[in-house]
Amino acid sequence: MNPQSSSFPAPVFISSCDIQRAVPFPDAVKLLESFLLAGFDPERDGLRSTLKTGRGLFLQMPSTSGNYTGTKLLTISPENASSNLPVIQGLYALFGGPDQRPLAVLDGTALTNLRTPAVSALGALRLTSPGPKNLLIFGTGPQAWEHVKAFSTVLTLNRVGIVGRNPGAAKSLSARAAGLGLKSKVCSTDEVANADLIICCTGSAEPLFDGSQVKDTAVVIAIGSHEPARRELDDALMAHASICVESLRTSQLEAGDIIQAMESGAIEGPDCLITLADIVSGHKRIQHGRPAVLKTTGMPWQDLAIATAAYEAIASKVGDSVLVS
Repeated sequence: MNPQSSSFPAPVFISSCDIQRAVPFPDAVKLLESFLLAGFDPERDGLRSTLKTGRGLFLQMPSTSGNYTGTKLLTISPENASSNLPVIQGLYALFGGPDQRPLAVLDGTALTNLRTPAVSALGALRLTSPGPKNLLIFGTGPQAWEHVKAFSTVLTLNRVGIVGRNPGAAKSLSARAAGLGLKSKVCSTDEVANADLIICCTGSAEPLFDGSQVKDTAVVIAIGSHEPARRELDDALMAHASICVESLRTSQLEAGDIIQAMESGAIEGPDCLITLADIVSGHKRIQHGRPAVLKTTGMPWQDLAIATAAYEAIASKVGDSVLVS
């Protein structure tokens, strides 16, 4: 059987550097906000699928909006860490136009490293009060660094504290933060009592700190996992906080912080949750006088929003006639 010929050009490859140039971080935050304000419903987004492999996990995250459709493909290989190799690697396949042809392949890791802190920042900007913040980061991996970089561009930071299991890694991350002109130091978990903004970027299976120490004016963002058996936040915090999630459906399928708190009774039920879309649209507000928690697991629509923006920016420069709206 002869393959059907096609006059369409091959998909373009959009590298990490291309993504960074095409979509600066503040623009990424605005893109996600615009997606939600335009009426995209995260509850109807594609679901993440997971396949166990001989080396770890293989993930797929599909989404569609307008004439664009795409999916992110990722491998998670925990043993890579011992060889100083990336634990998470992947690519993004973007399709579009009336014929839904392949338009681009993007660096999936770079896409994740941009959209994850962009979601966190969108939530933080909506949940925090105005003014300089004391930022506390749990974790020393790639997402911890991406969040430090990202938040330094959208918020005024008094200082940055780093909490990590590996003292050397924590010291190294603190030094990198200082290289951005930030006041930074390695801290213990007790620093949560002084933090205005706490971001948890770990894969921990157990809570990272005593939630009763968190200030009533603080915002806590947990991005570390999308597995029901893992959590970064304890029941003391979850029972007292106003809780925001990306999606009611996804949070009850993937977010261990939410699932386990519901099982224990710390969260009475889904009615206690507010979605990020509701916060962005102004349909609902958090309750003041208590901490605010944003629990994210990462959703396919977020990757699609950034991927389409990167593609459109690059295609417009080269005069690609297949741009779709």
